[in-house]
Amino acid sequence: MTAEELGRMIKEARIAKKMTQSEVVGSFITRNMLSQIESGSATPSIRTLKYLTEVLDLPPIRLGDEEDGADLLFRCKKALAEGDFAAATECERLTDERLSDERAAVLARAYLGLSAAEKDGEKRAQYAKKAAEMARIGLYANEELAEKAVGGKM
Repeated sequence: MTAEELGRMIKEARIAKKMTQSEVVGSFITRNMLSQIESGSATPSIRTLKYLTEVLDLPPIRLGDEEDGADLLFRCKKALAEGDFAAATECERLTDERLSDERAAVLARAYLGLSAAEKDGEKRAQYAKKAAEMARIGLYANEELAEKAVGGKM
């Protein structure tokens, strides 16, 4: 969500509730700051965004620079299926705890693939170590894959 889209959503919610900017901000932020947020020229802090969503009865809103975790996971899985192991490691950026098990499973296989393709012995060992670590995490933990990674049987 861009700053402009966020601002428009906040402004529309405020108008729908028939509230003035001054009524919304109370003593929490300045009316000028709310005006900048509504126009898209400023992005609220997490604390301010939380305050505004509560006052305006909006569902939780994610800031524009956050990527949807499910989309990122989907792209990583697709990259993994296509054998693009480096692209699949973008899952490292996933922060959504609800996706942590799948994140670990994708990363385990991606690092195993990178290890198998790596010529440099030191890098190969680093990838294998990461693969083994990831393979032992979460619901999809795979001890066989972990052993394959550290045993070098790829």
